[in-house]
Amino acid sequence: MPDWKQKRKVVLGITGGISAYKTPEIVRALVKSGCDVEAVLTSDGEKFVSPMVLSTLAGKRVWRQSDFLSDDAGWKIPHITLADWADVVIVAPCTAETLSNMARGAGKELLCSLLLATGAPVVVFPAMNVNMLNHPATARNMEILKETGIIIADPETGSLACGYEGKGRLPSVEVILEEMWKTLCPSKKLEGKNVLVTAGPTWEFLDPVRFLSNPSTGKMGYAMARSAWYRGASVTFVHGPAAFSNLSGFDVKSVVSAEEMKRTVLALSEEMDYIVKAAAVGDFRAASFSDRKIKRANADAVTVDLVQNTDIAASLGERKRQGQTLIGFAAESHDLLANASEKMKRKNLDYIVANDITASGSGFGTDTNSVRLLSRDGSADEFSGTKEDVAERVWNRILEEDWLL
Repeated sequence: MPDWKQKRKVVLGITGGISAYKTPEIVRALVKSGCDVEAVLTSDGEKFVSPMVLSTLAGKRVWRQSDFLSDDAGWKIPHITLADWADVVIVAPCTAETLSNMARGAGKELLCSLLLATGAPVVVFPAMNVNMLNHPATARNMEILKETGIIIADPETGSLACGYEGKGRLPSVEVILEEMWKTLCPSKKLEGKNVLVTAGPTWEFLDPVRFLSNPSTGKMGYAMARSAWYRGASVTFVHGPAAFSNLSGFDVKSVVSAEEMKRTVLALSEEMDYIVKAAAVGDFRAASFSDRKIKRANADAVTVDLVQNTDIAASLGERKRQGQTLIGFAAESHDLLANASEKMKRKNLDYIVANDITASGSGFGTDTNSVRLLSRDGSADEFSGTKEDVAERVWNRILEEDWLL
């Protein structure tokens, strides 16, 4: 986990909506991520979720409306002390009523007074009936809050507790945490930039049921994409057949074969400022596809003729425009630096991330990686750790160099 994610102080404001039932899982996830969590319930929020449950998961007391301006706890001035303590304030769920109070600067509730007093970034997750969300008053209140610098996360679309279908659902815990991390990320050097990242394997079918592929899970590419998104980039994520739990915030393009990936990437390449080729694209495909399953019958062996796929990274290098940065990946089993350096030059890349797939804890399917980042000026940096840590450090190095150009 990057240093800037560690030991963050989070105030979680919970208002009186049915989706408050999800908040214990939010607290659990925050604590698991190493955050110190203070939960603050509005008076209506207490009707939807147990303070005891939240307190147990957070490992500390939960602040309630009865603590505000009270003889027992009011002297602690919780709306000021919590406001000063927080690194970030999350309001999830946020009802139409609370949005209205926030927009008007009302301070009757402990949570709303805290929001008036804090200098920390505030991320709000509206959750309500679709008609309430679409009401002009709600839209106006959200615009007022955005103008003051408050971040309004987009509700999800789906089945609502009231029986309606539409926009207004509280996002998943994973999405809420990622929005928080994006807010807390100290670097915004990719704001206004378009970044394309490829990830995962490709499948090159021999017949309707068999294909050539590799063990790539796409974890390294995903880490590169998420790290760019934290930094403010508009991220297009082109991935082969791999499962990802949360692709929120990305423009996602799902492909299967190397040919599909090539067409997708080249069609988008001109508008991209950075292109990260982290996918493990198949170098070869069958010379001919059998539209029927190849049967064993009595054959002792089957011969398959293979032809080369187009080298996508080399094609990007040929058409690279001025100001565009190309970052390649090289998974090697031997002569790591020599092979990676040759690839970088031949494909006209600006950087290449090389890793030894035979090394323990490095390469396909692992959560960790150990890489060498080579740049055109001949420099080489070595990074190791989780794939998230490696992605963070690779971007830091690239952006540090680009910032000086």
